[in-house]
Amino acid sequence: MKRIQLASPGGLDNLQLVETERPSPTEDQILIKVGSSSLNYHDLLVAQGHIPTEDGRVVLSDCAGEVVEIGSAVTLWNVGDKVMSSCYPHWLEGAPEYHLLSFIGDNEDGYSTEYIAISERSVTKTPDGWTLQEAATLPCAGLTAWRALVDEGRLQPGETVLVQGTGGVSIFALQLAKSMGARVIATSSSPEKLERLKSLGADDVINYIDEPQWGKAVLAKTGGLGVDHVIEVGGGGTFTESVKATKLGGHIALIGVLSGPAVSQMILPRIFMKQIRMSGIAMGNQTSQLAMLDYLDTSSIRPIISETFGLADLASAFQHQIDNKHFGKISISISRD
Repeated sequence: MKRIQLASPGGLDNLQLVETERPSPTEDQILIKVGSSSLNYHDLLVAQGHIPTEDGRVVLSDCAGEVVEIGSAVTLWNVGDKVMSSCYPHWLEGAPEYHLLSFIGDNEDGYSTEYIAISERSVTKTPDGWTLQEAATLPCAGLTAWRALVDEGRLQPGETVLVQGTGGVSIFALQLAKSMGARVIATSSSPEKLERLKSLGADDVINYIDEPQWGKAVLAKTGGLGVDHVIEVGGGGTFTESVKATKLGGHIALIGVLSGPAVSQMILPRIFMKQIRMSGIAMGNQTSQLAMLDYLDTSSIRPIISETFGLADLASAFQHQIDNKHFGKISISISRD
């Protein structure tokens, strides 16, 4: 079988396509033929070497595939079942604990491989009627948006959500929020992308190049009140405006650092004076993933897939991500029948 391994110290030039033996499952494992994966910002940081990992690491944290072999003690799955990954394969339920937060494609081998043997408890079902390509967009981006809005945000109909940009998490958040009866304000620097955001249901859009103090623009669009929820993916470069845009007692879901990690200390008094509630979001547990899948089974939501690359073109896919040419998720086709 083929797989992509990352040689130390990382960098796109060190993504190596290799031939290796197909693994065999142990008694409590299943063997998955990986059909599809998708790219996340965390995957990019690993590939670039910004998150150090072992030499020869198999990258990528998203997967949807088919069970092709089961161990002798497996009871949860049968050959032919369609499954999708959990980014934290050991965090099944409850609060996070350090020993549960081994991230796949980082702390342990991931899904840039045609076949993987993994514990039967480390995967879930896929949504009813979804293709493997569609399901492979969910484990990181979809679950992050779900946890931000539902588990931590406790989103209610009629509330207002601010999403930043057009990456996977922000698009999923827009779709989930609209399906739950919320109003959505979206930001982007591209007029074309702003039009696409409106076509997906965004009620208001803001070009943050034209309005660099877009927090004030959000206040203007909400009658001076601000939004109930912010999906904060930008980090240091956007956090100040997000705080300005949040209503009294609102919620900020801290998810990404696309614009850097540093935050001005000057904004801290405004956070507690506005009594803003903040949640650090790094995906979620399997219980949350199953709740998301149950919801998706009752909704018409489908992921927005921007482009599809083959496994051998993984470095080009990451470069496409770096160049910010995508809208939604970048898909990686792994195995073909």
